[in-house]
Amino acid sequence: MEKITTKTKKEKTVPIKGEPFTSYQIFIIVIMALLQFTVVLDFMILAPLGDMLMKNLGMTTKQFGTVVSAYAISAGISGILAAGFADKFDRKKLLLFFYVGFTVGTLFCGLANSYQTLFYARMITGIFGGVIAAISMAIITDLFTLNQRGRVMGFVQMSFAASQILGLPIGLELATRWGWHSTFFMIVGLAVIMGITLVLKLKPITEHLKTKSKKNAIQHLWNTIQKRDYRIGFLATAMLSLGGFMIMPFTSAFLVNNVGILQGDLSIIYLFTGLASIIIMPIVGKLSDRIDKFRLFTIGTLVACCMVLVYTNLSVTPIWVVIVINMVLFMGIMSRIVPATALNSAIPEMYDRGAFMSINSSLQQMSGGVAAIIAGLIVYQPTKTSPIENFDVIGYIMAFTFILCIYLMYRVSKMIKKRTVEPVVAAEEITIEV
Repeated sequence: MEKITTKTKKEKTVPIKGEPFTSYQIFIIVIMALLQFTVVLDFMILAPLGDMLMKNLGMTTKQFGTVVSAYAISAGISGILAAGFADKFDRKKLLLFFYVGFTVGTLFCGLANSYQTLFYARMITGIFGGVIAAISMAIITDLFTLNQRGRVMGFVQMSFAASQILGLPIGLELATRWGWHSTFFMIVGLAVIMGITLVLKLKPITEHLKTKSKKNAIQHLWNTIQKRDYRIGFLATAMLSLGGFMIMPFTSAFLVNNVGILQGDLSIIYLFTGLASIIIMPIVGKLSDRIDKFRLFTIGTLVACCMVLVYTNLSVTPIWVVIVINMVLFMGIMSRIVPATALNSAIPEMYDRGAFMSINSSLQQMSGGVAAIIAGLIVYQPTKTSPIENFDVIGYIMAFTFILCIYLMYRVSKMIKKRTVEPVVAAEEITIEV
C-alpha cells in the first residue's frame, strides 16, 4: 500500500462584516474628523460669504470664481509636487508641516483687504491645505482595513456636515457682526488648538518606510502615474470633483438674488443641511461596509442628479422648501462621496499610498478649481443685486458628469472586486492510499 500526498486549492472568502475598532483607532477617527473640519470649513466658508465678498470687495462673478479656484488649483499643483516625497517621511511630521502652513495661509486670508490680496492668500492656503486631505487619507489607509474604511470615511466625512451645522452658521454670524475677516480668524484659532493636539497625541506613522524604495521622488511620482489601475482611480476622482464643485461657489448669491432668501437666513439653511448630512453619514458609512459600495454610489448619484436639476432651476421659493430640497440634495451627494472614497482607498499598494493619495487629492482640487472657473464664466450677474443668470446651465452640466461618474466608478469597483475576491490559495494535504 503506497500513500500519495497531494494538495488541493481552497478558496478563502473575505469577510463582509465590519471589523471592530481599537481605542487608538477611535482616537484617530476623531482627530482626523476634527482636522478635516478646519480644512473643510476654510474651503466651504467662501460659498456662504460669496455674496458678501462680491459686494464688499467689488468682485465680479468671474473674479470670485477665480478666488475660489486659486485655492483649488494651487492645492492641486502642490499635491503633485509633494507626491514623490509623500512616502519617504513619517506621515505625522508631514501632516504637521502642511497644517502649520495652512494655518498661516488662513491668517493671511483674514488680513486681506482687496480682491488681489485675498487671491494670493487663498493661493498660499491652498498650497498647504490641499495636501492635508491626501496625508490624512494615507494615514487612514495605513491604520484601517478595507472592511473598516467605509465607517471611517462616514465619520470623517461628517466634518463636512459639522462645518455646516456649527462652522458656517457661526462663521456667518461673526461675518454679519464683525465683518467677514473675523470668520477666518475663528478658523485660525481652531487650527492652532488642533495643531497642538496633533503634536502631543498622534503617534509617528512609519510602517510604510519599512518598504525600501530605491526610486527618487521624481521616479516614484512617475512610477505611480504610469500604473493603469491608478489612472482609472485618478480619472474617477477628477470627474467626481468637476461636477460636484460647480454649484458650490455661487450658492449664496443664487439663494439671495434668485430664490429670495435673506442674507441673515442663509445660516438656517446651512444648519438644517448639515443636520441632514450628519444623520446620513454614519448610516452611509455602515452600509458601505455591508453592501456593495458601487451600488450605494449609484443610488446616491441618481438622487443627487435629480435634486441638482430641481435646485438649479428654482425661482422665488419659501425657505422651508429650499431647506428640504437642500437636505435631500446633500444626502445624495454624501451617499456618493463615502463609497467612492472607500473604493479609491483600496486601489494603491502600501508603498504607493502617499503618492497615490497626493495625486488623487491634487486632481480633486484642480478639477474643483477648473469647475469654479467654468461656473464663473457661465453664470452672470449684471449688477450687484440682479439675479444670477445661467445657473440652470450649471445644473445640466453637473447631471451629465454625475452619470459619467457612474461608469467610471463601475470600472474602479470591478477592478477592486477582481483583486479582493480573487481566490486565496491555501495548501491542504490529502492522503490517498494506493
